Amino acid sequence: MLHTSLPRACWLSLATLVLVGCGAHGKEARVRYAKIPPDAYAVVADVRAKPGKEEQLRQATLPLVADVRQEPNNRLYFLHEDRQAPGHFTFYEIFASQADFEAHNATPHVQRWFARLPELADGGVTVVRMKILGNEPWLAK
Repeated sequence: MLHTSLPRACWLSLATLVLVGCGAHGKEARVRYAKIPPDAYAVVADVRAKPGKEEQLRQATLPLVADVRQEPNNRLYFLHEDRQAPGHFTFYEIFASQADFEAHNATPHVQRWFARLPELADGGVTVVRMKILGNEPWLAK
């Protein structure tokens, strides 16, 4: 089931990438767009906490950031929470390939997180598999 606020969350994720990419947080935090190939595999995922489980889902989800960023073929990973709907989380993820994304979903840390969802999440995870546009090498110059 696709939540109606997913497009808004997508725009928020992309706005974050623009801020990071333009150097608003210093050069050390910049995304190196040229290092992300145009055939990389991008995903926007959306999950909502059950009423009263917002903090528990947040605490179960936060450790994923450090764990996933250490995966060898993860190129970018952001976790967002809707400021107007606490407990509504959106992930923006880029992996080297679809196979790397599937391998990510099979990692122990992600499997532990999935195992907690029936108790904490209102429904499952909505995943939109995205194609990256405008990142061809000749556009990076």
